[in-house]
Amino acid sequence: MISQLIIALGLVAVIEGLVIALAPKRLEEAVKFLNKLPVEQRRYLGLAIMALGVLVIWIAT
Repeated sequence: MISQLIIALGLVAVIEGLVIALAPKRLEEAVKFLNKLPVEQRRYLGLAIMALGVLVIWIAT
């Protein structure tokens, strides 16, 4: 269980690193876009993305 959690965290780091390495300008644009959204809308967007991630994990297992 712990090893799976470590692997999952490692994969998150790899994917985030790829985004920064391969598309730094797009990441900057995304941050500017998110910065323009109201706090509540950012919160709901984060919750929706988190729910989508849980759904993907649930379907995959």
